[in-house]
Amino acid sequence: MSKRGGGGYGNIMQQAQRMQGQIKRLQEQLAEQEFEGSAGGGLVKVIADGRQKVRRVEITPDAINPEDLEELSDLVLAAINMAVGASQEHSQAEMKKITGGIHLPGLY
Repeated sequence: MSKRGGGGYGNIMQQAQRMQGQIKRLQEQLAEQEFEGSAGGGLVKVIADGRQKVRRVEITPDAINPEDLEELSDLVLAAINMAVGASQEHSQAEMKKITGGIHLPGLY
């Protein structure tokens, strides 16, 4: 066996460990970041973190029409999808910077 082959493996392991550390730091940062989605001209606002967890839902009194609660449900869903979508796009872009565009299942 040549040393060259072993050195390559060691280098790959170091790169993998470095990437793992960068991913962990990114995940910590994402947990602190907020992404907003709104619907109905701001009648409903949703805040999600960078890990796609909804943190807050704000509904203005003007959004509530007892005669049409289905519309309110639609606004809430639209705002959630917008906030989570923005979070996913940001997370994926940041992860690609670390992985060089290689998709690693289970990471994002």
